[in-house]
Amino acid sequence: MSFSITTRRGDDGTTSLLYGQRVAKDHAQIEALGTCDELNVALGLARAAGSDASSAPLLLAIQKDLVALMGELACAETDVARYGDSKFPKIDDSSLARIDAAAAALEARGLRFDGWATPGATPPAAAFDNARVVARRCERRLAGLPAHGRTVSPLIMSYVNRLSDLLWLLAREAEQTTLPPSAPTQP
Repeated sequence: MSFSITTRRGDDGTTSLLYGQRVAKDHAQIEALGTCDELNVALGLARAAGSDASSAPLLLAIQKDLVALMGELACAETDVARYGDSKFPKIDDSSLARIDAAAAALEARGLRFDGWATPGATPPAAAFDNARVVARRCERRLAGLPAHGRTVSPLIMSYVNRLSDLLWLLAREAEQTTLPPSAPTQP
């Protein structure tokens, strides 16, 4: 017997959370999960767009963190403890420390930036800026979940907030490392 992704169970406008609870596809939790998924894709695009080879392992690690983060968010509030006790991967303090260390390393390089950044100077920079704005939207979706009865751990909120800062720094670095020295970074 072969496996098919097409189950037709969502034809009625609902989808399953982890452990089986059904919710509407426009439920706030599904919106947050979808935005996390979009962020993961945007990071994959940044990785594939020719970003600096040294950032590729970092981006892949962040993508794996996002899968773990989505797992935690994919269960109903009543199943949070069950998920916590599961063997599913989870983000932890070391995940956040990786983001902080990468941002600190970029800041230590003395990146130049004046005023508001204008995305699009280079394809890698634009890919990072795209990922950054998706991360900020993800952050807004996560911040709204408690109003819909779903708590979000402070670690997850910190992780996504700092990730968007890191992506801003990566975009500025990509502008400066892929442009000829005489080319301006802003119009």
